[in-house]
Amino acid sequence: MGISTHVLDTGLGLPGARIGVTLERLRQGKWEQLAQAATSADGRAELMPRSKPPAPGTYRMTFKVREYFRRQKVEGLYPAVEISFTVARGEKHYHIPLLLSANGYTTYRGS
Repeated sequence: MGISTHVLDTGLGLPGARIGVTLERLRQGKWEQLAQAATSADGRAELMPRSKPPAPGTYRMTFKVREYFRRQKVEGLYPAVEISFTVARGEKHYHIPLLLSANGYTTYRGS
């Protein structure tokens, strides 16, 4: 069922719109890019179609937040946020939300 994300700017209380996101998979010790997208107006992005279950392995999402904070006229601490996670055999969908502020972030496995 794919891999998706949702960015919420907890400082503004709004979705993190137009944030560039890259999805990669670790293969033989090297990161291979699988997808690239930008979050929608409601902060969402689907990086792997729901019709294609992800293969087991280690994945990484990189959120390019520097430009987002510049558009908000905020000095952000992080130029990018990287989230690595493991996809287990038999799992069909991973939703990895990012709760973001200029000086911190958190993430979790969503539904």
